[in-house]
Amino acid sequence: MKQKMGRYLSFVECRESMGLGVGGGLAMRATISESGRDVVAIAMGPGRRHITKPVCEITYALREEGIDTSVLVVNAGSGVPADAPDMTTGSYFGLDPIEVERIQQFKVALIHLGNVRLHIIYKARLILRNVNIPAIIVAQCPVDYEDFAAIGVKTSKVMPPDDKIQTKGEIVEIVTGVVRGVTCTQDKLDEIVSKVQSMLPEGSR
Repeated sequence: MKQKMGRYLSFVECRESMGLGVGGGLAMRATISESGRDVVAIAMGPGRRHITKPVCEITYALREEGIDTSVLVVNAGSGVPADAPDMTTGSYFGLDPIEVERIQQFKVALIHLGNVRLHIIYKARLILRNVNIPAIIVAQCPVDYEDFAAIGVKTSKVMPPDDKIQTKGEIVEIVTGVVRGVTCTQDKLDEIVSKVQSMLPEGSR
């Protein structure tokens, strides 16, 4: 009988620029840390408001379970999309063509979008307008499938009317209560790992 022992080994391609101390050393914006093609964790980028510590801890937890997880730090991660109703932030959230191309290569997108409800739903819509893959939303504040469907985002639980659909991709799972800048609790890590595993093909787990 064969039995695996010891740690799961994964190779991660070096990111394009140095990491920052805030958020556990997550890379600066416009970088990608690649580890296979199963899951891409999309982060807004480190900064005073966008504390990225949960992204690092979630990535470690997924890799420990043998799930190849890459991290993409969005170049224009601050603010909200141009078509969002709240433009008080003074900056625009967006995706570069190369970021769209990179995200589309993965089986599952795990999208971490912070703690402002209105910002979360409109950022998710912009991402899923451009990529056609299933997504898990990870957020601090409470959001639900109805919030996303109301602005045309396809979800697995609530679907917008056919003439109101605005996305290629679909939100399949939502995890809330993941607090920025605070160690992610084990129950939240377990919930995320379980939901990611359920979305991957059998051979990828």
